[in-house]
Amino acid sequence: MTEDAAVAVPERNDPGIGSVLRGALFVAKKDLRVEWRSKEILLTTSYFGLFVVLVFSFSFVAGADKESVVPGILWVAIAFSGALGLGRVFEREKEGDCIRALLLSPIARTSIYLGKVLGVLAFMVGVQLVVLPAVWFFFNLRLPTEHVMYLLVIVALGTVGYAIVGTLLAAMLLRARSKDVLLAIVLYPLILPMLIIGVQATGLLFASELRMSELQIYMRVLALYDVVFLVANLWIFEPLLMD
Repeated sequence: MTEDAAVAVPERNDPGIGSVLRGALFVAKKDLRVEWRSKEILLTTSYFGLFVVLVFSFSFVAGADKESVVPGILWVAIAFSGALGLGRVFEREKEGDCIRALLLSPIARTSIYLGKVLGVLAFMVGVQLVVLPAVWFFFNLRLPTEHVMYLLVIVALGTVGYAIVGTLLAAMLLRARSKDVLLAIVLYPLILPMLIIGVQATGLLFASELRMSELQIYMRVLALYDVVFLVANLWIFEPLLMD
């Protein structure tokens, strides 16, 4: 980290957006480099997501209409496996009080938050590369190409919102003793609207007739959810982390 920091980290007194983004990329690259060496979070969350899909497939595929249960199963797998990974977002900085060194580094506080969000997004994309094909295979789904593209957009919007909210909560509970339990307690009520909208929007793709106007409303609400929480979290991240 020190070699990269000497070369790539922008100075904190540079308030430009470019400087913030470069700092965020630096933090994200640091996290991804460490994760690539251990693969601890990726393997654990991917295995858990696959396990959830596998269990649900044997529970529902024989006795229920798969088009009605697949949207819920998909988003439950994403939500549960994502929560498992969020518990480790700031864990390495907590060890040895390295979070203090990160706060003293010459990058903006918002860069730390955005970098962590990008890292969580990368982890969750890796999980979804396992979960989505698993859902497709175990439930023998058939969707038109256009519907598949809409599904990817919906999942992407939901994943971004999940990472934005989850990263802030992981930082808030950094010093809590029962962090994993508390994270689940505070995370799911906040992401519940996003999960409901994601399930409803995904369910429209499996309907006999696609109601495009309704689907667009759901997608706009997901995008609005992402923007609102991103702006709010950027505003409160620094005082929250410093408390």
